[in-house]
Amino acid sequence: MLKKVFFSFLIIAFFASCKTAKINRTISKKIATPFYDNQFTGIYVYDINADKEVFNYNGEKYFTPASNTKIFTLFTGLTMLSDSIPAFKYAVNKDTITIQGTGDPTFLHNYFKDSTALKMIDNYAKANIIIDNISDKRYAPGWAWEDFDSYFSAERSAFPMYGNVVTVKNEDSIEVQPAYYQSKIKVTENFYGRDEFKNNFYFRKDRKSETEIPMLIDSTQIATLWNDILPNKISVIKSSKLQPSTIAYSVPSDSLYRRMMEVSDNFLAEQILVLASSTLSDTLSSNNVRKYVLENQLKELKQQPKWVDGSGLSRYNLFSPISFVEVLRKMHTMIPQERLFNLFPVGGEFGTIKNWYAGKTKPYVFAKTGTVGNNHNVSGYLLTNSRKVLVFSFMNNHFKKTNDQVRTQMQTTFEWLRDNY
Repeated sequence: MLKKVFFSFLIIAFFASCKTAKINRTISKKIATPFYDNQFTGIYVYDINADKEVFNYNGEKYFTPASNTKIFTLFTGLTMLSDSIPAFKYAVNKDTITIQGTGDPTFLHNYFKDSTALKMIDNYAKANIIIDNISDKRYAPGWAWEDFDSYFSAERSAFPMYGNVVTVKNEDSIEVQPAYYQSKIKVTENFYGRDEFKNNFYFRKDRKSETEIPMLIDSTQIATLWNDILPNKISVIKSSKLQPSTIAYSVPSDSLYRRMMEVSDNFLAEQILVLASSTLSDTLSSNNVRKYVLENQLKELKQQPKWVDGSGLSRYNLFSPISFVEVLRKMHTMIPQERLFNLFPVGGEFGTIKNWYAGKTKPYVFAKTGTVGNNHNVSGYLLTNSRKVLVFSFMNNHFKKTNDQVRTQMQTTFEWLRDNY
């Protein structure tokens, strides 16, 4: 009996080693083609079911991750925040409520439209709002200065309003949110954007697409926007003897994570780190929470990353394919698979990979992209035809080809793994 069991084990091990060898030969042959000659490439694939490495090419090397960084941000939110987002902390003294920001990005946001703070303040004669409890600068290290009026560079803050952007729509007429700027936006012949150091906004009259232009955020701006909604009721203050400590909650956390991952929203990613830092201290600091996560939840990573922001907008970030796979594996252990996959873009169906990696009859890729000039990466989960779950990170840096050319090459590898593993 023992001989039969041992013989069966040898057969299984033999075929497993043959399969691994075939994968190594096939993918290595793909990488050896001239297409990859003048770029830096890393691929790491791990079989969750068998708990083993499947393929490794430069998996331990460091790459510019771009928005793959949001995978670490998602992990931070999932491990540090509750099922609902902490909207703010508050305390009450007679007819006055004092509110302290936690970094919640959903308040009056064009997508979420949360109004928790408005509903709460409606119950009181006066409201004090503390917004200076953040140590982060408005931009993270390494962000490009010339992007100040680009939709993807909204400022970080303790108490965001309207997603910290002015949203302009031009259908039958020009509509502006927040309404305060409806009469103040300047319509031009050939320019849209904002002055660099003033909240002067411009919109090209023939532009039809919805446009988001980041606001300059300071205490004066916040006071102006609040008092436009609730005249003579709001005071923006630096501190209070009455320390806000009760937490009010806004939207379900998964709705925030899903939106961040779907459209690769930089602002939401940055604010998720700010929100997570509110669970550590009243002083909001995304730097502190990144350090905390790396020293605690992720202290055993084989390659500790250089992690400088929540969005991946900074080119100072450096991550390895192995580190992404390790975090993706941790999340797969923590979160039921159906819920986890629902947070990621879906190949052929949803988010930033809607037009790529479609399955024959059903989705097989659930992954986050990361794109910044001359770099494109994809990390996530791949379901094979044999019902295996592969965790992968495929990183491409410093190429001069088009992103679509790179995606096409990646797609052939993903399809081969799906059909042959």
